[in-house]
Amino acid sequence: MAGLSKDPFAAPDRVELRTLAQLAQRGDWQLDLLHDRSHHLIIWITRGQGLALLDGVRRGMGTHNVLFVPAGTTLALELGRPGFGQALVIPDATELRLPGQAHHLRIRDVTAQSELTALFEALHREQTNARPLLSEAMEAQTALVSVWLRRQLALDEHTPKPLKAANRLSRAMCRRIAQEFRSGAPMADYASALGVTPTHLTRACKASTGKTAADLLTDRTLYEARHLLTFSDVQVQDIARYLGFGSAAYFTRFMQHHTRHSPTELRKLKPAKGAAPSAGTLRA
Repeated sequence: MAGLSKDPFAAPDRVELRTLAQLAQRGDWQLDLLHDRSHHLIIWITRGQGLALLDGVRRGMGTHNVLFVPAGTTLALELGRPGFGQALVIPDATELRLPGQAHHLRIRDVTAQSELTALFEALHREQTNARPLLSEAMEAQTALVSVWLRRQLALDEHTPKPLKAANRLSRAMCRRIAQEFRSGAPMADYASALGVTPTHLTRACKASTGKTAADLLTDRTLYEARHLLTFSDVQVQDIARYLGFGSAAYFTRFMQHHTRHSPTELRKLKPAKGAAPSAGTLRA
Protein backbone atom coordinates (compact mmCIF):
# COMPACT_ATOMS: atom_id res chain seq x y z
CA MET A 1 0.00 0.00 0.00
CA ALA A 2 1.95 3.01 -1.26
CA GLY A 3 1.82 6.40 0.36
CA LEU A 4 3.38 6.12 3.82
CA SER A 5 5.87 8.92 4.30
CA LYS A 6 8.58 8.81 6.91
CA ASP A 7 7.99 10.97 9.96
CA PRO A 8 11.08 13.23 9.98
CA PHE A 9 11.16 12.92 13.76
CA ALA A 10 10.69 9.15 13.88
CA ALA A 11 13.32 6.41 13.86
CA PRO A 12 16.72 7.80 12.79
CA ASP A 13 19.54 5.80 11.28
CA ARG A 14 21.98 7.30 13.78
CA VAL A 15 21.96 8.61 17.35
CA GLU A 16 20.14 11.93 17.74
CA LEU A 17 19.39 14.21 20.68
CA ARG A 18 15.92 15.75 20.78
CA THR A 19 13.86 17.67 23.28
CA LEU A 20 10.54 16.24 24.40
CA ALA A 21 8.92 19.17 22.60
CA GLN A 22 10.48 17.93 19.36
CA LEU A 23 9.17 14.43 20.02
CA ALA A 24 5.70 15.99 20.22
CA GLN A 25 6.15 18.53 17.42
CA ARG A 26 2.79 17.64 15.82
CA GLY A 27 0.81 17.70 19.06
CA ASP A 28 0.74 16.37 22.60
CA TRP A 29 -0.81 13.14 21.32
CA GLN A 30 2.65 12.06 20.14
CA LEU A 31 3.66 11.55 23.78
CA ASP A 32 0.35 11.48 25.68
CA LEU A 33 -1.18 8.50 23.88
CA LEU A 34 0.08 4.99 24.55
CA HIS A 35 2.47 3.96 21.80
CA ASP A 36 5.66 2.07 21.09
CA ARG A 37 8.60 3.09 18.94
CA SER A 38 11.03 1.29 16.67
CA HIS A 39 14.03 2.83 18.45
CA HIS A 40 15.39 3.11 21.99
CA LEU A 41 14.96 6.24 24.13
CA ILE A 42 16.98 7.50 27.08
CA ILE A 43 14.96 10.38 28.53
CA TRP A 44 16.47 12.86 31.03
CA ILE A 45 13.96 15.09 32.82
CA THR A 46 15.57 18.24 34.23
CA ARG A 47 12.50 20.31 35.06
CA GLY A 48 8.88 19.67 35.95
CA GLN A 49 6.65 16.84 37.08
CA GLY A 50 4.29 14.48 35.36
CA LEU A 51 3.27 10.89 34.79
CA ALA A 52 4.82 8.15 32.73
CA LEU A 53 3.04 4.96 31.71
CA LEU A 54 6.00 2.71 31.00
CA ASP A 55 5.67 -0.94 30.02
CA GLY A 56 2.25 -1.28 31.64
CA VAL A 57 2.92 0.55 34.91
CA ARG A 58 2.08 4.17 35.74
CA ARG A 59 4.81 6.09 37.55
CA GLY A 60 5.11 9.55 39.00
CA MET A 61 7.91 11.45 37.33
CA GLY A 62 9.87 14.52 38.33
CA THR A 63 13.07 16.50 38.02
CA HIS A 64 16.26 14.43 37.67
CA ASN A 65 14.39 11.33 36.54
CA VAL A 66 15.66 9.00 33.83
CA LEU A 67 13.51 6.75 31.66
CA PHE A 68 15.07 4.03 29.55
CA VAL A 69 12.56 2.86 26.95
CA PRO A 70 13.73 -0.06 24.78
CA ALA A 71 12.45 -0.32 21.22
CA GLY A 72 8.98 -1.85 21.11
CA THR A 73 8.15 -0.91 24.72
CA THR A 74 4.86 0.89 25.35
CA LEU A 75 5.09 4.45 26.62
CA ALA A 76 2.81 7.38 27.39
CA LEU A 77 4.32 10.52 28.87
CA GLU A 78 2.64 13.58 30.34
CA LEU A 79 4.93 16.39 31.48
CA GLY A 80 3.48 19.74 32.56
CA ARG A 81 4.10 22.85 30.46
CA PRO A 82 6.92 24.19 32.69
CA GLY A 83 8.66 20.85 32.34
CA PHE A 84 11.70 20.16 30.21
CA GLY A 85 13.35 16.97 29.13
CA GLN A 86 15.67 15.63 26.48
CA ALA A 87 15.71 12.27 24.77
CA LEU A 88 18.54 10.34 23.21
CA VAL A 89 17.03 8.54 20.22
CA ILE A 90 19.03 5.40 19.47
CA PRO A 91 18.47 3.10 16.46
CA ASP A 92 17.29 -0.39 17.33
CA ALA A 93 20.18 -1.88 15.36
CA THR A 94 22.79 -0.14 17.52
CA GLU A 95 25.82 -2.07 18.73
CA LEU A 96 25.88 -0.01 21.93
CA ARG A 97 25.43 -1.95 25.15
CA LEU A 98 22.05 -1.05 26.65
CA PRO A 99 19.87 -2.53 29.43
CA GLY A 100 17.56 -5.32 28.37
CA GLN A 101 14.36 -3.89 29.83
CA ALA A 102 12.63 -0.62 30.64
CA HIS A 103 13.72 1.36 33.70
CA HIS A 104 12.66 4.46 35.60
CA LEU A 105 15.33 5.94 37.86
CA ARG A 106 15.06 8.82 40.33
CA ILE A 107 18.57 10.27 40.55
CA ARG A 108 19.07 11.83 43.98
CA ASP A 109 22.87 11.95 44.05
CA VAL A 110 24.05 15.43 43.00
CA THR A 111 27.28 14.10 41.47
CA ALA A 112 25.37 11.59 39.34
CA GLN A 113 22.97 14.35 38.23
CA SER A 114 25.87 16.55 37.19
CA GLU A 115 27.57 13.71 35.32
CA LEU A 116 24.52 12.96 33.19
CA THR A 117 23.78 16.63 32.57
CA ALA A 118 27.36 17.10 31.36
CA LEU A 119 27.03 14.15 28.99
CA PHE A 120 23.81 15.53 27.50
CA GLU A 121 25.42 18.95 27.14
CA ALA A 122 28.34 17.36 25.27
CA LEU A 123 25.88 15.59 22.97
CA HIS A 124 24.09 18.89 22.33
CA ARG A 125 27.35 20.63 21.44
CA GLU A 126 28.36 17.88 19.03
CA GLN A 127 24.97 17.89 17.32
CA THR A 128 24.80 21.68 17.12
CA ASN A 129 28.33 22.16 15.79
CA ALA A 130 27.95 19.32 13.26
CA ARG A 131 31.70 18.87 12.80
CA PRO A 132 33.26 16.06 10.76
CA LEU A 133 32.76 12.58 12.25
CA LEU A 134 29.55 13.75 13.93
CA SER A 135 27.90 10.32 13.96
CA GLU A 136 30.98 8.71 15.47
CA ALA A 137 31.22 11.40 18.16
CA MET A 138 27.50 11.10 19.01
CA GLU A 139 27.80 7.35 19.33
CA ALA A 140 30.86 7.68 21.55
CA GLN A 141 29.08 10.11 23.86
CA THR A 142 26.03 7.84 23.93
CA ALA A 143 28.27 4.94 24.93
CA LEU A 144 29.30 7.02 27.96
CA VAL A 145 25.63 7.66 28.76
CA SER A 146 25.06 3.91 28.59
CA VAL A 147 27.95 3.31 30.99
CA TRP A 148 26.48 5.92 33.36
CA LEU A 149 23.07 4.26 33.15
CA ARG A 150 24.35 0.75 33.76
CA ARG A 151 26.43 1.97 36.72
CA GLN A 152 23.30 3.46 38.24
CA LEU A 153 21.36 0.24 37.68
CA ALA A 154 24.06 -1.65 39.60
CA LEU A 155 23.32 0.38 42.74
CA ASP A 156 21.09 -1.14 45.41
CA GLU A 157 18.90 1.96 45.45
CA HIS A 158 17.86 1.28 41.85
CA THR A 159 17.07 -2.42 42.25
CA PRO A 160 13.56 -2.83 40.79
CA LYS A 161 10.86 -3.74 43.28
CA PRO A 162 8.89 -6.94 42.58
CA LEU A 163 5.76 -6.20 40.58
CA LYS A 164 2.33 -6.85 42.01
CA ALA A 165 0.05 -9.28 40.20
CA ALA A 166 -1.97 -6.41 38.69
CA ASN A 167 1.22 -4.79 37.37
CA ARG A 168 2.37 -8.03 35.77
CA LEU A 169 -0.97 -8.55 34.05
CA SER A 170 -1.11 -4.94 32.90
CA ARG A 171 2.42 -5.23 31.52
CA ALA A 172 1.49 -8.39 29.64
CA MET A 173 -1.56 -6.62 28.22
CA CYS A 174 0.45 -3.62 27.04
CA ARG A 175 2.98 -5.88 25.36
CA ARG A 176 0.20 -7.78 23.61
CA ILE A 177 -1.40 -4.51 22.51
CA ALA A 178 1.89 -3.42 20.94
CA GLN A 179 1.93 -6.60 18.88
CA GLU A 180 -1.75 -7.04 18.02
CA PHE A 181 -3.60 -3.70 18.17
CA ARG A 182 -4.12 -3.73 14.40
CA SER A 183 -5.96 -7.07 14.51
CA GLY A 184 -9.36 -5.62 15.40
CA ALA A 185 -9.72 -8.37 18.03
CA PRO A 186 -12.28 -7.73 20.80
CA MET A 187 -11.24 -7.34 24.41
CA ALA A 188 -12.49 -10.83 25.21
CA ASP A 189 -9.80 -12.26 22.89
CA TYR A 190 -7.05 -10.35 24.70
CA ALA A 191 -8.33 -11.56 28.07
CA SER A 192 -8.57 -15.14 26.85
CA ALA A 193 -5.01 -15.05 25.52
CA LEU A 194 -3.83 -13.84 28.93
CA GLY A 195 -5.84 -16.50 30.78
CA VAL A 196 -8.17 -14.13 32.67
CA THR A 197 -11.68 -12.75 32.37
CA PRO A 198 -12.28 -9.37 30.70
CA THR A 199 -13.45 -7.98 34.05
CA HIS A 200 -10.28 -9.08 35.84
CA LEU A 201 -8.12 -7.71 33.04
CA THR A 202 -9.88 -4.35 33.18
CA ARG A 203 -9.46 -4.11 36.96
CA ALA A 204 -5.76 -4.98 36.80
CA CYS A 205 -5.02 -2.44 34.07
CA LYS A 206 -6.99 0.24 35.91
CA ALA A 207 -5.05 -0.40 39.12
CA SER A 208 -1.68 -0.36 37.35
CA THR A 209 -2.15 2.41 34.80
CA GLY A 210 -5.23 4.42 35.76
CA LYS A 211 -6.80 3.30 32.47
CA THR A 212 -8.96 0.30 31.61
CA ALA A 213 -7.72 -2.34 29.21
CA ALA A 214 -10.09 -0.94 26.58
CA ASP A 215 -8.69 2.56 27.14
CA LEU A 216 -5.15 1.32 26.56
CA LEU A 217 -6.13 -0.40 23.31
CA THR A 218 -8.02 2.70 22.18
CA ASP A 219 -5.03 4.94 22.93
CA ARG A 220 -2.66 2.77 20.91
CA THR A 221 -5.08 2.68 17.98
CA LEU A 222 -5.60 6.45 18.15
CA TYR A 223 -1.87 7.08 18.13
CA GLU A 224 -1.37 4.95 15.04
CA ALA A 225 -4.34 6.52 13.28
CA ARG A 226 -3.16 10.05 14.00
CA HIS A 227 0.38 9.17 12.98
CA LEU A 228 -0.78 7.80 9.63
CA LEU A 229 -3.12 10.70 9.01
CA THR A 230 -0.34 13.16 9.82
CA PHE A 231 2.59 11.57 8.05
CA SER A 232 1.05 9.74 5.10
CA ASP A 233 -1.17 10.13 2.08
CA VAL A 234 -2.71 6.69 2.53
CA GLN A 235 -6.45 6.71 1.84
CA VAL A 236 -8.69 6.81 4.91
CA GLN A 237 -10.40 3.54 3.95
CA ASP A 238 -7.00 1.85 3.69
CA ILE A 239 -5.94 3.15 7.10
CA ALA A 240 -9.24 1.86 8.51
CA ARG A 241 -8.58 -1.59 7.04
CA TYR A 242 -4.97 -1.58 8.25
CA LEU A 243 -6.11 -0.83 11.81
CA GLY A 244 -8.72 -3.59 11.83
CA PHE A 245 -11.88 -1.52 11.39
CA GLY A 246 -14.78 -3.10 9.53
CA SER A 247 -15.40 -0.01 7.44
CA ALA A 248 -14.18 3.52 6.80
CA ALA A 249 -17.44 4.82 8.25
CA TYR A 250 -16.81 3.01 11.54
CA PHE A 251 -13.26 4.37 11.61
CA THR A 252 -14.55 7.91 11.01
CA ARG A 253 -17.06 7.61 13.87
CA PHE A 254 -14.27 6.28 16.12
CA MET A 255 -12.02 9.24 15.33
CA GLN A 256 -14.80 11.81 15.72
CA HIS A 257 -15.80 10.33 19.07
CA HIS A 258 -12.28 10.43 20.49
CA THR A 259 -10.85 13.57 18.86
CA ARG A 260 -13.97 15.56 17.82
CA HIS A 261 -12.49 15.68 14.32
CA SER A 262 -12.98 13.55 11.25
CA PRO A 263 -9.96 11.85 9.65
CA THR A 264 -10.08 14.41 6.85
CA GLU A 265 -9.96 17.30 9.34
CA LEU A 266 -7.06 15.70 11.21
CA ARG A 267 -5.21 15.18 7.95
CA LYS A 268 -5.17 18.93 7.34
CA LEU A 269 -2.83 19.22 10.30
CA LYS A 270 -0.10 17.12 8.65
CA PRO A 271 3.33 18.65 7.85
CA ALA A 272 3.74 20.77 4.77
CA LYS A 273 4.41 18.92 1.53
CA GLY A 274 8.03 17.84 1.32
CA ALA A 275 8.60 17.84 5.10
CA ALA A 276 8.39 14.09 5.35
CA PRO A 277 10.68 12.36 2.82
CA SER A 278 11.00 8.78 1.59
CA ALA A 279 7.77 7.11 0.58
CA GLY A 280 7.18 3.56 1.78
CA THR A 281 4.39 1.06 2.33
CA LEU A 282 2.05 0.04 5.12
CA ARG A 283 2.78 -3.45 6.38
CA ALA A 284 0.48 -5.33 8.71
